[in-house]
Amino acid sequence: MHVLTAYLNSLDTREQQDFARRCNTSVGYLRKAVCNGQRLGEILCLHIDTHSRGEVKCESLRPDIDWSLLLNWAKRRLEKQV
Repeated sequence: MHVLTAYLNSLDTREQQDFARRCNTSVGYLRKAVCNGQRLGEILCLHIDTHSRGEVKCESLRPDIDWSLLLNWAKRRLEKQV
């Protein structure tokens, strides 16, 4: 989770707020979660990965999840909908 803290610290206050908004959360929640060692939800991890342009990877936030399995499952579900 230190990668998330470093990423947030690299942004100015407005950029942090914009980033958190795009992730459907708040800067306060993200900082509190990091400080408390809280496990972030899978969807939030995906938002963070996406909106940080891969600078903060899902795998670094939740190494307990097999992300390749989850993402392959989602891809198959989307392909079936088309």
